[in-house]
Amino acid sequence: MKINLNKKLSAKNSFVFTAYAVIAAFGTYSCMIGFRRPFTVGLFEGLSVFGIDYKIALVISHLLGYILVKFLGIKFISEMPRSKRAFMLILMILIAEISLVIFAYTPIPYNLIFMFTNGMPLGMIWGLVFSYLEGRRFTEVLGAGLSAAFIITSGFAKTLGKIVMLDWGFSEFSMPFVTGSLFILPYIFFVWMLNRIPDPNKEDESLRTKRIQMFAKDRVAFFRKFAFGLIVLTLIYMMFNAYKDFRDNFAADIWKELGYGNQSGMFTSTEAYVTIGVLGSLSLIMLIKNNFKALLVNHLAVLAGVLIIGLSTFLFEGKIISPYFWILLTGFGAFLGYVPFNAILFDRLIATFKYESNSGFLIYFADSFAYLTSIGVMLFKNFGVPKQSSMSYFINAGYVIMFTGIVLISISIFYYYNKYKKLNITENEHQ
Repeated sequence: MKINLNKKLSAKNSFVFTAYAVIAAFGTYSCMIGFRRPFTVGLFEGLSVFGIDYKIALVISHLLGYILVKFLGIKFISEMPRSKRAFMLILMILIAEISLVIFAYTPIPYNLIFMFTNGMPLGMIWGLVFSYLEGRRFTEVLGAGLSAAFIITSGFAKTLGKIVMLDWGFSEFSMPFVTGSLFILPYIFFVWMLNRIPDPNKEDESLRTKRIQMFAKDRVAFFRKFAFGLIVLTLIYMMFNAYKDFRDNFAADIWKELGYGNQSGMFTSTEAYVTIGVLGSLSLIMLIKNNFKALLVNHLAVLAGVLIIGLSTFLFEGKIISPYFWILLTGFGAFLGYVPFNAILFDRLIATFKYESNSGFLIYFADSFAYLTSIGVMLFKNFGVPKQSSMSYFINAGYVIMFTGIVLISISIFYYYNKYKKLNITENEHQ
């Protein structure tokens, strides 16, 4: 059985390989979401710590752990050898679940520590999973399949968390670890599947550039070569991440303001449509064999994302579209701009400039700063506009991301166009 499976995955049967890799990656990351997102459906009304709304404090504590590991991941993910990935994936999820158990039985405010230790290991998992997928001629499809996990499963995990509270009778504090426990065995199975995926072959390396471990000197050299462009891309990603995170973390509050507070299925239904739209759109980029053209199309997808966010918010305020359709469109725009940074934009950037490296370094570099922005956005809501509702804050954010995004994306396109032209890189790809 083992030999037959390995032969099938290593053969030229692209459908078998792609289907297997997508299922393994999607399954692994989907299960991880079950340890990360359910706590956000708790409202924790009337609670506060250190002058901060308790739910905001929880989200910030979780993000601080997530951010710390993102900075550490710049080194560890870019240097991680394949032989240690599966072990690290399982170790990280066990630490996350144990943290949720201790969180449930530790009094406020001390339980914030364990939301922090829950976030830390989970921040490593994306980079470890994507390491199995990058640098392949099918990376767009594989990355889209992986990205489907944090779009649709986020909604499913929150729906399940709501069911655990409303139907099973668990409290907001014990619900996260109960929900997470349901995902442990499936997670281990999908990690086993993931670890059977073969390395990129010669054709992959020819089309998308060989991927290698990056040590400190390699990371410094890469950053120096593309510093301005990486900074601009990181700023764009910071906006999308903060917006997407606020939408995820305060979805329950926004739905309540819109009059859908007791309908747990709303979390999943909108995200299902978002998943289909985003992944269907981004998967088509695989058809573009010229890496530079694909890099530009990725930029245009991000630009479309900011326009959809801003314009749908304008239409909602004008009562032209329904609240449900508004939430759906903001999700579509947010993830249309967000997903490329986590899966395909950096992969194509490396391939465009034929720079032997890995996407893990670039993803974690951008991620580490992006999550700092998420914390800043929430702190500003708590201290800057404490009386403003989550929905009003979300509406204002939609306009900010549209106008700022148009400027930054235009700068990035101009930079990479000139960089590519200056280096006079010619790609020998089939048109």
